[in-house]
Amino acid sequence: MTHIAIVGGGAAGLSAALFTQKNGLETTVFDTDGTWLHSAHLFNYPGIGSQDGTAFLKTLREQVDSFGAERRQGEKVTDVEATGDEFAVTTDDETVTADYLVLATGAKRGLAESLGCGFDGDVVAVDVSMETSIEDAYATGAMVRAEEWQAVISAGDGAAAALNILSKEEGEHFHDFDTPDTASDVFGGLAGNN
Repeated sequence: MTHIAIVGGGAAGLSAALFTQKNGLETTVFDTDGTWLHSAHLFNYPGIGSQDGTAFLKTLREQVDSFGAERRQGEKVTDVEATGDEFAVTTDDETVTADYLVLATGAKRGLAESLGCGFDGDVVAVDVSMETSIEDAYATGAMVRAEEWQAVISAGDGAAAALNILSKEEGEHFHDFDTPDTASDVFGGLAGNN
């Protein structure tokens, strides 16, 4: 099974995890809980209205967990490396391999730099799908933007990366679009809880 490793558990990383795991790709999220969402109150996230960032994060984690993603809470990634057609993601305890890598570490760009990703000034250079100069490695959120740091933008970056991965796996453009009449059948009523 195709394996996705996501480094970072904020809006970008969890958005990517939601899309990939929901659509049948094995997904592991490494999350040290250092996201800026804990300092935020969301008034400008479409569909949210007004919500504390920590509460929003709790809901997003529950969504990701409900689809069966493996969230390694508190596990810090110390290195990432491209090894042929896979990525090695190293923590203090072990090395995990994955077919795709999504970096969602906020403004911390050290892992992208050690991986050898191209930069545009101080930010990681990506294309519209969030893919870096390293094939099948993606960068999202604040690491790819000089100043436009906002939760909904980061979540969109994570979704773009995930949809590109899913499109590569399908060999054609992939669309994650559920309808009310099929969502409860496919996802066991989960859609009604979101």
